[in-house]
Amino acid sequence: MKSALILATTILMTLPATSAIAADAPPPDAEKRPHVVKAPHGAERDDEYYWLRDDEREDKAMLAYLGAENAYADRVLAPLEPLQDRLYEEIVGRIKQDDSSIPARERGWWYYARYETGKDYPIHARRKDGPDVDALSIQQANERGDFAGEQVLLDVNVLAEGKDYYAVGAYEVSQDNNVLAWADDTNGRRQYTFRFRDLATGKAYPEEVRGTSGDLVFADDNRTVFYVENDPETLLTKRVKRHVIGTDPQDDVVVYEETDDSFYMGIDRTRDDRYIVIAVSSTVSDELRYASAADPAAFTVLAGRERDVEYQADHLDGRWVILTNADGAKNFKLVEAPSGTTSRKDWADIVAHDDAVFLETFELFDGFIAIGERSDALERVRILGKGGKEEYVQADEPAYSMGLAANTEHDTTKLRYTYTSLTTPATTYELDTATGERIVLKRQPVIGYDPSRYVTERVWATARDGEKIPVSLVYRKGFEKNGSAAMLQYAYGSYGMSMDPGFSVTTVSLLDRGMVYALAHIRGGQELGRRWYDEGKLLNKINTFTDFIDVTDHLVAQGYAAKDRVAAFGGSAGGLLMGAVSNMAPDRYRVILSQVPFVDVVTTMLDPSIPLTTNEYDEWGNPEQPQYYDYMLQYSPYDNLRPQAYPAMFVGTGLWDSQVQYWEPAKYVARLRDVDTGAGPLVFRTNMEAGHGGKSGRFRRYREQAEMYAFMLDQLGLAEK
Repeated sequence: MKSALILATTILMTLPATSAIAADAPPPDAEKRPHVVKAPHGAERDDEYYWLRDDEREDKAMLAYLGAENAYADRVLAPLEPLQDRLYEEIVGRIKQDDSSIPARERGWWYYARYETGKDYPIHARRKDGPDVDALSIQQANERGDFAGEQVLLDVNVLAEGKDYYAVGAYEVSQDNNVLAWADDTNGRRQYTFRFRDLATGKAYPEEVRGTSGDLVFADDNRTVFYVENDPETLLTKRVKRHVIGTDPQDDVVVYEETDDSFYMGIDRTRDDRYIVIAVSSTVSDELRYASAADPAAFTVLAGRERDVEYQADHLDGRWVILTNADGAKNFKLVEAPSGTTSRKDWADIVAHDDAVFLETFELFDGFIAIGERSDALERVRILGKGGKEEYVQADEPAYSMGLAANTEHDTTKLRYTYTSLTTPATTYELDTATGERIVLKRQPVIGYDPSRYVTERVWATARDGEKIPVSLVYRKGFEKNGSAAMLQYAYGSYGMSMDPGFSVTTVSLLDRGMVYALAHIRGGQELGRRWYDEGKLLNKINTFTDFIDVTDHLVAQGYAAKDRVAAFGGSAGGLLMGAVSNMAPDRYRVILSQVPFVDVVTTMLDPSIPLTTNEYDEWGNPEQPQYYDYMLQYSPYDNLRPQAYPAMFVGTGLWDSQVQYWEPAKYVARLRDVDTGAGPLVFRTNMEAGHGGKSGRFRRYREQAEMYAFMLDQLGLAEK
């Protein structure tokens, strides 16, 4: 561990001349305690900071260490508080505080959420349908502050009073529109409690259903609900239970129990409300059960699970429509089957597999099917009419994001879809598929923002193995590619999650300071189809990290950024990316921003008691098998820390995180302090009242982001810009 004197001296000598970081604050020094982590096949690793793990979050020494790190962060970042305040004011100043969502019609009511000025949480409400009542008229009434006829379902501001953390996970209304069920979480661990209220009388039912995933559906009797119960330790979705409102939850009956810990579970109703469905899903397999919503006594399997066969299904017009990769359709195809089907032999193609087009999702309507797909790393919306007639929704920018919006009813010719880009605020359109008329239902209001001042483009970087990696860029108009600018590069690259270019109110503050923002569509996502995902997981995972580095090298070589002014940002599995690239290529980055990072891959994946571990063997591999153990060990950030000069780093976590446990970044930071020979500051911030998503509330997360961005701007010499 460096002494405080050596640390302070090296920081003073090498930080940018404009840096305001406090250089005389000695960092915490975590105690080392011998501990050996053993694998079933005999491999052993030393983990001197394993003791920082406490599943109960009560160990005094652990809490003292996290507290010391927070106090250190406070001292180091104190000179940047004016910049933090400016950034926060800029970001919040762009947000229309008394905003509301687009109303969606369902069973004769229009549902929406709205915010009031100065309040952190939404008000969920509805209005009765009637003459001259539609999505636009309700938005106009909300804009005027006219709430006559509104029924408030949940005022989350009231529910959150006196709580450090509060989030409503979901809410559902019974089929007769009279009973409300909602799920809430009070610490960020995503263990939800369901509560119920009679909407006619306003009276709350006495029972609380605890330990749920937040998924719930009503049966047609309006009294029976089905919900998903979590395992209290691993948080795995284990059982579907049936509850009758007004009875003791202790008497709830188990309807289905999943015994394979590699599967997640969810519950829903079909598009036509005919069936209640239980969907179980692993990384490489799916299985769906369905029961009559009118008489949900028994659930029937739509198609039995098979390894490497994935599918999702919905029902309308007397048929199942199924999106699947069966029969070698790696980019997925769309099939149909009769209502009573229980086997894949009944499936018939609607949209055949295409090697160049990746099908992602679909929505059923009485007269057409809307399909969300992607090709050439861009999203499209295809409208498939009866008789096979097709048309595509058009886009006007080289890099954008387009997808299906909330389409709550099937008996309509109107399709809602969303459009955004790095320069275009999120816009929801309603397209009448019968007439071709298109209207804007809502464009995200951004106060003081002029999109004409910014430019977005799409470039392709060549990876070291010859692959072409798409990159979306945005910068202020007038920017010159002369190799002098600062740049923030972001990516994720896991779970097949595609990071499509969308507008961000926070990024504008960086662009206005002359920065370039780069979104790297690296392998591990599905921007270029299923192949792109397969080449960035399991024994191909290292491609994700080298792609990111190769994108950086390309953008620097093309003059988008100075080689010593590149920042990188990632969170969760993107935090794994940050840890890997800072080990592999620390000289490429001036500063690393890493939120809730998955950095202790081998130890976590060896422990099935940790939430989500068993679900992810087909994403990362099972290190109980030597082949995967050895491969993970090549890139696991915690295991590959070594004496070298690391970039300046900001690491954040939440004490109650259920996705990436707090002790992973805590251990990582403690060990990094031991081996880092560089001069850049290392700041570790633990949110003691939150989980994976940070603090609850509309604006508090912007405080956290302002702190992180202030740190980055200071390191890039932009604190005074």
